Amino acid sequence: MNVKFISAKNGIKDFSLVSNGDVVILPAFGATVQEMKLLHEKGCHIIDTTCPWVSKVWHTVEKHKKHVFTSIIHGKFKHEETLATSSFAGKYLVVLDLEEANYVSEYILGRGSRNEFMNKFAKACSNGFDPDKDLDRVGVANQTTMLKSETEEIGKVFERTMLKKFGPENLNSHFLAFNTICDATEERQDAMFSLVDEDLDILVVIGGFNSSNTTHLQEIAITKNISSFHIDTPERISVQDNSIFHKPLGSELELKNNFLPSGNINVGITSGASTPDKVVADVIEKLIDIAS
Repeated sequence: MNVKFISAKNGIKDFSLVSNGDVVILPAFGATVQEMKLLHEKGCHIIDTTCPWVSKVWHTVEKHKKHVFTSIIHGKFKHEETLATSSFAGKYLVVLDLEEANYVSEYILGRGSRNEFMNKFAKACSNGFDPDKDLDRVGVANQTTMLKSETEEIGKVFERTMLKKFGPENLNSHFLAFNTICDATEERQDAMFSLVDEDLDILVVIGGFNSSNTTHLQEIAITKNISSFHIDTPERISVQDNSIFHKPLGSELELKNNFLPSGNINVGITSGASTPDKVVADVIEKLIDIAS
């Protein structure tokens, strides 16, 4: 159907292939304010498939901006969803994890170097960001595919920080938080926490290698010291060789031979929010073929 994909480099999309009047389909992660403006100027017919949960986050950061709060966004600053979310914010700072949140908390409480802070978050904050002024009033939001428990803990970190600095009577004037983890992500994470409590020999995680919510499922397995294998398609498994071509967290693809132990074993299976059921079914079928 002559559908073309808009490529991106260093977070910047190349719209040179888009002509006036073209139909442009926006992904579930949405698009930035600047990208939308460009597409409207080109007179494009926009098919907007932005996830409602992503839109909810945009409304959250717009509330922060309206009430002059800096948005603390739990996410990956290069991720296209976070890029879109930050474009709706006023002042913002993106924190990747609990460790970075604690670092910011220490700075708010007067412990830390301004130069070190700005070097650390140079690519993860709004233009003209001033940590000595812009962290007095903060609101917490998140990339919808982050680990729910970590987002909640980050919210608690900043709530405690503002409570300590400004006192309980002034907390609401300095801190705002909303739950903006999407339902599909939350359901899978909850199910995963139940799954890893089982007596598992191995765990197979199915989903795109660039899928944030899928990699967080693998993180849960790792915290429980369960041998896990992240694959994106059934073709990564060879029934004949009992091998799997998988991607360890933070590493490149590697081949694991004889990955399925012999005898009676318990295999856990989970998948990312956008992994088709057919893909999961095909993986299960291959695992059964190896074990047969």
